[in-house]
Amino acid sequence: MLQHLRASAVLLGLFTLLLGLAYPLAMTGIGQSLFSKQANGSLITRDGQVVGSELIGQTFAGPTYFWGRPSAAGAGYDGRSSSGSNLGPSSAKLAERIAADVARYGAPAEEIPSDLLTASGSGLDPDISPEGARYQVKRVAAARGLAEADVALLVERAIKPAPLGVLGDPRVNVLELNLALDELSRTKTQ
Repeated sequence: MLQHLRASAVLLGLFTLLLGLAYPLAMTGIGQSLFSKQANGSLITRDGQVVGSELIGQTFAGPTYFWGRPSAAGAGYDGRSSSGSNLGPSSAKLAERIAADVARYGAPAEEIPSDLLTASGSGLDPDISPEGARYQVKRVAAARGLAEADVALLVERAIKPAPLGVLGDPRVNVLELNLALDELSRTKTQ
């Protein structure tokens, strides 16, 4: 019996070192060396400061910025409580939230791209559709005192095609677009 316990203890120690230490260290090393940006959260930096991630949306409330999708995650884009709202089409709470978003855009719901009124499943979606970005050009340009054509060109440059050309839809990262917008405003005022 002692012989079996010793063999079990040796195997436990060996597999603990192999699978609990060596394998995670090897995967971390490979991730950091080959995919450093992704392994560190796809962070976006400006002037040496981290301003966000390509993978998690942020709340932009002012009229001078493009707005992302509504978020049902905690207090809005809270990565600690990622989830959808689980509210169904007959939910009064969902209807109230959509009505408030429609009022925020100041247009009939039928004219507003659906992704600007509906939350994503995770509540953390950093992207909107190209149509959603184009829809906001007039408001953002007016609020910033910029030409609509300049802001529209920023949107067109920010459109990322579907991965591999077939997976998903084209999209616009709201944080990256707003950073480009800040840069455009800075250059126009100088």
